[in-house]
This record gives sequence, structure tokens and C-alpha cells, in this order.
Amino acid sequence: MENPFAISVKDLAFSYNSITALNNVSVNFERGCLTAIVGPNGAGKSTLLKLIAGLNQPNSGTITRSINSPQELGYLPQQKELDRTFPLRVIDVVAMGFWPQMGVLNGLPKKLLPKINEALQIVGLVGFEKRSLDCLSGGQLQRLLFARLIIQDASIILLDEPFAAVDNSTTRDLLKIIQKWHQMKKTIIVISHDLELVKKHFPTTLLLSKTIIDSGLTQSVLNAENMMKLTFSSSEVLND
Repeated sequence: MENPFAISVKDLAFSYNSITALNNVSVNFERGCLTAIVGPNGAGKSTLLKLIAGLNQPNSGTITRSINSPQELGYLPQQKELDRTFPLRVIDVVAMGFWPQMGVLNGLPKKLLPKINEALQIVGLVGFEKRSLDCLSGGQLQRLLFARLIIQDASIILLDEPFAAVDNSTTRDLLKIIQKWHQMKKTIIVISHDLELVKKHFPTTLLLSKTIIDSGLTQSVLNAENMMKLTFSSSEVLND
């Protein structure tokens, strides 16, 4: 019988030097889930996503992923972590989704151009192919990164605050792409601070403040009692 979980996290702990970021975190993400991670600043949300992506290694605990290669996991970091001064064009960034087929040093095969053009059309960036990263607005950059994820076609997609610093139109368009991925049975985990958006668009939610406060159906997790717990745990996070 197939494992129903795309990702299983057990007894996870992680610290930056002597500062605890996560402690005693155990959670399962079902295959095909659309899950929001919610919590205060400093709660370990981005840390958890990076650990799941394999960018960091936990101090203790285990993470099991139902994938056979790194290409099957797509990760989008916060915009502030990106170096927009690097001399790349829009088409170069989208093409990174093809890296297993292209290799590191090979040029872009012409047979892949139709798929790149299709991805740019989906995100609304047709005509931007030769623009450099430093010429893009925050919303355009986020659309570009979604185009790369479309090309990559991963089965697990991790998005760290994809709606931060973008306008309402971009948020609506990115949500449409996420909903389409959900219909395709991809496993999608998204960090968001917008509780109303989470309640409206995300069936399940993980409430995190260095450890798990609650997880499950969004309407059950984002209740008054848990919000009160989050308020108290938030003050503890800020005082650490």
C-alpha cells in the first residue's frame, strides 16, 4: 500500500548557534495537500521549509520525503534572499527549471522554448524574456519564479511567503496557479501571514511557534483558543 504522506517530520529540532528555531516538531503532510504554515515572526516557519527542502540538516529528528530525486521538489524562497543583481535574464531563470535535461554548462535547446513561452504566458510575462532581474518589480519577479516552478513540474512545492510585497492582481494570479497545481494532486506547502487568505484558499493549516500548536483543517486550527495560544507563544518568541 502506498504511503499516504508526501512528507513526514518526526521529533525535529534545529538551532542557529545557541538559539532554538524548532523543537519537538512532528507532522505529516498528505500527498496532494494544500497546506498553509502560519505563525509569528521568528516562529521557525522558513526554517522548517528549508529543512524539508534539504537546504539545512536538523540537529535531531528525521524528515522523510516521497520523492526519488531533487528535481521532484520545488522551493521558492523569500524575495529578500534572492540576489537580483546577478546578471540573469527572465528566460535564463525560467530555463533553470530544465536543469536536469540541460546540464549546468549546456545552452538552452530550441526544443524547450515552446514550454518556456507557455510558462511565461501563464504567469503574464510574455515579452519580458530578455529583461534582467533588476528591471522587474516585486510582483513580476514572483511571477517569474512561478514560471520556473511550472517548468520544473515538481510533485512537492514549497513556497515561502509568495504573496509578500506583491499587489492584489499578482496575488490572485498566483493563487490561480496554486489552485491548478492542487487540482493536479501536487503537494503544496505555503507560508503566509494573511489569515483571511489562508481561511479562504487553504484547506489545511499548520500553526507553528517553534513547536506545533495545532494542525489539521484550517477552520478548526484557526480558532479563538489557538489564536490566544499563538499570542502567548508569540511574546515568548519575541523575548528569546
